[in-house]
Amino acid sequence: MTVEQNVLQQSAAQKHQQTFLNQLREITGINDTQILQQALKDSNGNLELAVAFLTAKNAKTPQQEEATYYQTALPGNDRYISVGSQADTNVIDLTGDDKDDLQRAIALSLAESNRAFRETGITDEEQAISRVLEASIAENKACLKRTPTEVWRDSRNPYDRKRQDKAPVGLKNVGNTCWFSAVIQSLFNLLEFRRLVLNYKPPSNAQDLPRNQKEHRNLPFMRELRYLFALLVGTKRKYVDPSRAVEILKDAFKSNDSQQQDVSEFTHKLLDWLEDAFQMKAEEETDEEKPKNPMVELFYGRFLAVGVLEGKKFENTEMFGQYPLQVNGFKDLHECLEAAMIEGEIESLHSENSGKSGQEHWFTELPPVLTFELSRFEFNQALGRPEKIHNKLEFPQVLYLDRYMHRNREITRIKREEIKRLKDYLTVLQQRLERYLSYGSGPKRFPLVDVLQYALEFASSKPVCTSPVDDIDASSPPSGSIPSQTLPSTTEQQGAPSSELPSTSPSSVAAVSSRSVIHKPFTQSRIPPDLPMHPAPRHITEEELSVLESCLHRWRTEIENDTRDLQESISRIHRTIELMYSDKSMIQVPYRLHAVLVHEGQANAGHYWAYIFDHRESRWMKYNDIAVTKSSWEELVRDSFGGYRNASAYCLMYINDKAQFLIQEEFNKETGQPLVGIETLPPDLRDFVEEDNQRFEKELEEWDAQLAQKALQEKLLASQKLRESETSLTTAQAAGDPEYLEQPSRSDFSKHLKEETIRIITKASHEHEDKSPETVLQSAIKLEYARLVKLAQEDTPPETDYRLHHVVVYFIQNQTPKKIIEKTLLEQFGDRNLSFDERCHNIMKVAQAKLEMIKPEEVNLEEYEEWHQDYRKFRETTMYLIIGLENFQRESYIDSLLFLICAYQNNKELLSKGLYRGHDEELISHYRRECLLKLNEQAAELFESGEDREVNNGLIIMNEFIVPFLPLLLVDEMEEKDILAVEDMRNRWCSYLGQEMEPHLQEKLTDFLPKLLDCSMEIKSFHEPPKLPSYSTHELCERFARIMLSLSRTPADGR
Repeated sequence: MTVEQNVLQQSAAQKHQQTFLNQLREITGINDTQILQQALKDSNGNLELAVAFLTAKNAKTPQQEEATYYQTALPGNDRYISVGSQADTNVIDLTGDDKDDLQRAIALSLAESNRAFRETGITDEEQAISRVLEASIAENKACLKRTPTEVWRDSRNPYDRKRQDKAPVGLKNVGNTCWFSAVIQSLFNLLEFRRLVLNYKPPSNAQDLPRNQKEHRNLPFMRELRYLFALLVGTKRKYVDPSRAVEILKDAFKSNDSQQQDVSEFTHKLLDWLEDAFQMKAEEETDEEKPKNPMVELFYGRFLAVGVLEGKKFENTEMFGQYPLQVNGFKDLHECLEAAMIEGEIESLHSENSGKSGQEHWFTELPPVLTFELSRFEFNQALGRPEKIHNKLEFPQVLYLDRYMHRNREITRIKREEIKRLKDYLTVLQQRLERYLSYGSGPKRFPLVDVLQYALEFASSKPVCTSPVDDIDASSPPSGSIPSQTLPSTTEQQGAPSSELPSTSPSSVAAVSSRSVIHKPFTQSRIPPDLPMHPAPRHITEEELSVLESCLHRWRTEIENDTRDLQESISRIHRTIELMYSDKSMIQVPYRLHAVLVHEGQANAGHYWAYIFDHRESRWMKYNDIAVTKSSWEELVRDSFGGYRNASAYCLMYINDKAQFLIQEEFNKETGQPLVGIETLPPDLRDFVEEDNQRFEKELEEWDAQLAQKALQEKLLASQKLRESETSLTTAQAAGDPEYLEQPSRSDFSKHLKEETIRIITKASHEHEDKSPETVLQSAIKLEYARLVKLAQEDTPPETDYRLHHVVVYFIQNQTPKKIIEKTLLEQFGDRNLSFDERCHNIMKVAQAKLEMIKPEEVNLEEYEEWHQDYRKFRETTMYLIIGLENFQRESYIDSLLFLICAYQNNKELLSKGLYRGHDEELISHYRRECLLKLNEQAAELFESGEDREVNNGLIIMNEFIVPFLPLLLVDEMEEKDILAVEDMRNRWCSYLGQEMEPHLQEKLTDFLPKLLDCSMEIKSFHEPPKLPSYSTHELCERFARIMLSLSRTPADGR
């Protein structure tokens, strides 16, 4: 299947020269055809010499203002063609750090001038692709040596990696391969494409292969792709590892470089390989002269190029795959398509020929899957490096392509002429409206309506005093007279003719002269008490004011009417243009958006993910490596349109909305029910997936066994401790208060709680002097419980938290079962420390006896321990929070971060059980976020210093503390402030890509940025929790009150 590269039917020599001219234009950024032809002539047709000649000449002259766009590439084999002027530009590898960017661009473009396969079957383009694959595999191997603090290693707990029900499966990023995940997931979710891959069978003569390098490469790749798709269908894992498929790609090429290529290059080559694999199968199964290739049928269409070259008409039908579109200068997808389908002047190879030239493209056959490549990269000639175009580009969920079809070309041309006429008229109206909205002759302009309103307000103002300056008499003179004491300003005197100056008497001149030579500083000048509060006319008669107000009111009304009419006319024209193609005949070819591939970052580094429409559930899903989450059209728009973030779409995949076979599920022929999961797989792949699932289930069973064994050991240990406590000399030890009640010692408990307990017992004893100890105990418990209930219900400021004072306050606020509260209070009054007080000794004995009488069925010991364990965790969380906030105030942000992270994680676990189980989540979240921002700022400042030691310290901070903890901010996508903070941190580092820096700094930045941009959202283990000091309850409450009080005196900074 051979498709010509050029749409113009000319001689072979002319086409060769035109190709060279296009490449020279792309490489050098020079658009003057005569200069390019002269360079080719001087170099005798040698492209390399011509480039050298032009670049050497350019170096001596100022850089041209017009930049060359850095665009997506079209593979050079016969399946791809240049589409209009936009398709002539090629992907340039500009991310290396050991060569000059422009020289790399030149070298790559020269290499791509010869696209034919070599004897080995490997093109230069394929070698370029292998570089990114080798970098990915090398990164994957490096992953095995990562430290435990890094977040992208697999969790040891297999349940963290278990697939939930029938949730979509993610792809593990095995090292800078997020582009692989985005492309593969988009194709996998096309059910027809999935079926083609899964049901692919290698040719029967496969054992005789390889006949050439191509077949040796394609068949193993197809095998691994089938395995990968099968796992995506039926695995029990949350995500799968694509390393083997990437390894196959990598092994197909040999290259010593590790530069990163544009992801569109990979997409082209992937489809190319798939097409080759299916072509072998198609040739084996049919005797037709041109066997049908399902990949060609799915992804390739045809268009007709019609136009005029040097006064001669031409028509030529061509095939296209992925369709490249320029982004710069356009606001929506239709504008991009219009520009791609209509080309202006075609440069003639012969400058003396002045014949008119131009061409149009018309689709004659559209593929079921239509892919648009959005070129968002350009090469900045002045800076010598690529830049990303962040312009906003809108695209619809349903795209109607009728206007670009050949069968509609006559009506489309009429509508285009009408749109052109309307846009010309629209320009005139907008210019006219602009004169109303920006009125004035100077640099500052204002809406004319406002100018008239201001004039009206000034004329209507009444002065507070009769003169603005104390020593100048500015009283309004009678009509026709001239004030004798008023001297024109210097400016007025210079600007007015001498004949117009008022005549003054000698005495008045002398008086004025004597005053005018005195210059008092402002600080010494006396401000008159009658200074007007606002400007106002010095003198205006009622008649003058009436006339002026009447004129200004009338003019303002006229201007408002004119402005409104212009705005309504502009809106009507916009609406007319929008509805130009809305008639029924022009909405017969609908294409629905299937997938949007997004790139975040700059030209040299970034992260890829995909939004894919789930046709079964009618919702958008976000595929971000291992994380697959529900999304929405609003989120897609925010991430894909571009304009205000570093993220924007680079590839749009539309599918024919009438071709239901693309997304139609398979059905069981006997039952009529849809086939799901592993049922859709061929027998060989079903066996493969089941074996993998069995291995994963075995891993789950081993994990369960480990946990069960650990739980059994803990239970035996707890039973042993219980038996030891029961055989101890005093039962008080068994009934003692839990450890968390007081630290560091039991004696300290008596200092805090003993006095309150004794006070309660004394009060109860006075109320029941003649009663038994049991009666006194019951009364004391009631008094203590009433006191604690009052504390629990009291409305307190943030610095006072009575839950820290007593465990029962915590229990009451969290509605703990009454039996657990009663047992806890009995333990308080049965504490052995009360035996040293004669008043409490008998009470203590009764309380201990009651504790011994409590039966297991009356109080669930496991539940009892759980509640006390939660309170221990609450106190630990408080300690983490206090120390974290104290370190934050001391600007010790690394130490603060570790404590705040622990505080937040513990607190989140507590709050999941109840609203009053923990502390204010927003408070901890705020200071955790601020801490990360402060650390990021410190690291960025160290990096900006340029000193090796400082730079390394900055990157250590980022790698050890920022990158591992970013997933904690991203895990809750509802927390907008956390997401914005992550964006700010990433944007700060991405901004360095556009700055000049030393090569070694650029290398370190390029190595580091993928970790920052590509960090997994899955939470992994990180640093061990810091050890906590021992606090008594009194110390804990005091420090908590102190730190919370200091926070209340500090601005919340948006918290």
